Amino acid sequence: MRIGIIGAGAMASALGGGWATAGHEVRIGARSADSAQALASEISAISGPDADRASRSPVDVRPATISAAIAFAEVVLFAVPVSALTELLTTHGAELAGKIVIDCTNAFLPDESAPDGVTAFVLSEDAVAERIAAAAPKAHVVKAFNLLAAEVWAGADRVFDGVRLAVPICGDDAAAVQTVARLAEELALQPFTAGGLHRARYLEATSVFTVGLWFAGLDARAMLPPLSAAFAVADV
Repeated sequence: MRIGIIGAGAMASALGGGWATAGHEVRIGARSADSAQALASEISAISGPDADRASRSPVDVRPATISAAIAFAEVVLFAVPVSALTELLTTHGAELAGKIVIDCTNAFLPDESAPDGVTAFVLSEDAVAERIAAAAPKAHVVKAFNLLAAEVWAGADRVFDGVRLAVPICGDDAAAVQTVARLAEELALQPFTAGGLHRARYLEATSVFTVGLWFAGLDARAMLPPLSAAFAVADV
């Protein structure tokens, strides 16, 4: 599959590197040509064949302009700060027609009302994925990979307490959601289809809440029981 990564930061490195290792063709598009070149070289060095992985096929990871990365791709990952989205969509929104666009962004601001010594966040906007879809109406926007830090996606651990790490996915196009689910599986993750794109705002809110707990030194996983102990019986 041809994947265009827009951005050259930690999330672009983690997800782009994983997909390159899985054998996908990747183009890194960034405003800085030097940053795109540096990340493409980094991914190629980590994901390509070496003395320990002699049987691995060479990866096809190259730098590109943002327009070229989008034109090349079947799937486009937005791995940029939310503050960069307006310019990105204004300039390149029409180019996204027919593309699957994965939005992994979060709109975080510090929570100024949090008690002293507690790091917490609030959302600076309520529905980033829906804004992307409105600005690029002919794209197939899918929300995924926004709940956890890039370091988690880049790490080798995928099973915690006997349960495989899951990726909730929201989108309106069933084929696009299934494509993103396959990309999650190729990173050894468990995809969860979580509803239409209108539900992506709940993923964004979940992220801002749980990340704040983690920064405060609290275990967000402790909030929820395992499925075997959960109850989902409708009140009558």
